[in-house]
Amino acid sequence: MIEIDGNRLIGRLDTFAAIGATQKGGVNRQALTEGDRRARRLLAELAWTRGFSVLQDPMANLFIRRAGHDESLPPLLIGSHLDSQPAGGRFDGALGTLSAFEVLESLEDARIETERAVMVVAWTNEEGCRFAPGCMGSMAFAAGEIPPEWQKKLATDGAPFAGELAKTIESLPGATVIPLGFPVHAYLEVHIEQGPSLEANDIPIGVVGGIQGTRWLDVIVTGQTAHAGTTGQAYRRDPLRALTAALSSLYEAIMPSDPDARFTIGRVSVEPGSVNAIPDEARCTVDIRHPDPGRLDELEKQVTSTIAKESDLQRCTVAISRSFDMPPCTFSTDLQNMIERAAADRGFRSTRMLSGAFHDALFVNRVAPASMIFVPCRDGLSHNEAEFVEPGHAVAGCEVLAQATVLLAKEADVERVHQAD
Repeated sequence: MIEIDGNRLIGRLDTFAAIGATQKGGVNRQALTEGDRRARRLLAELAWTRGFSVLQDPMANLFIRRAGHDESLPPLLIGSHLDSQPAGGRFDGALGTLSAFEVLESLEDARIETERAVMVVAWTNEEGCRFAPGCMGSMAFAAGEIPPEWQKKLATDGAPFAGELAKTIESLPGATVIPLGFPVHAYLEVHIEQGPSLEANDIPIGVVGGIQGTRWLDVIVTGQTAHAGTTGQAYRRDPLRALTAALSSLYEAIMPSDPDARFTIGRVSVEPGSVNAIPDEARCTVDIRHPDPGRLDELEKQVTSTIAKESDLQRCTVAISRSFDMPPCTFSTDLQNMIERAAADRGFRSTRMLSGAFHDALFVNRVAPASMIFVPCRDGLSHNEAEFVEPGHAVAGCEVLAQATVLLAKEADVERVHQAD
């Protein structure tokens, strides 16, 4: 049994929450901003103080390494991310990263020698709100390269991706630069559930068996701008009417008929955006999710056909393209069993569950065994400044991670689920 310092963990959560703190108690620490760089520097400084090695790769993924007995063995990787939504919560990502660092410190405090190295990771741009797509750091790590098209991306605030990435890497000149990707024994990530089920059932630990698939669609409906006061119904080609009629139909059809489906419209805009003019263009994003890849295909067809039908009725044209396509994944059964064992060792109830949100673990799962530990969050709120985790639940997640780390750091092998990625 390894004992963590719960007060130190809670204190660190408070300290990091002050970086990018919002007036409503949340955090605005978007990827590759100065706030993100400040958080990374603080974590690196804490690591150097404890004598750990600090490394970063060309994607600015930050690694903190505690050596093991046999340095030839692939390391155990634990962590999450430090970036946030524009009006995000203080626990999303930070809880997992700081829990992992607390495990590293607790190993050092107890002078426990692990067979293999244990490494904490803070992945770059998990959220995907400033630069899309999300999980850029873990995606590049798994692929072993940064896609060339990313270099031309611009942030929502107009900043170039290449320049912001370079600034972030340069902000830690003392970190050892390593290539993208390396062999990993296994990967564990603590995260808030971002849903209500654990809290509703009074269960402190969720053992995550996989992540449902996600597709993002960009929709553009084009009509004809005209005067709002002089253009009668018969002469209108109103793209917003077509789009809103389609979305209303989809809201009524998708989630009410399929409890596993998720359908979300995150952005809507019109042009020219004048109060007294019919728009000539209406745009929106569509986020659809499902654990069954076949059903995900069906949902995409349903979305495209419904929008096309309403656009035809309004004599408008429509263009729909995918901006993100992530298939469902299944995590290692061995790791799920290990997390359950660790929770039982610590005296915590646990339950197996599926993640409705995607996480860095999904991409690491392509190259190494991976799984996640969920803890409850109040009312299931996340991506919200009111996001909150009870201190006892935060500590419980860290204790389970610590116990699983000790078990995994001496394991000879862990089976990875082999699946088409």
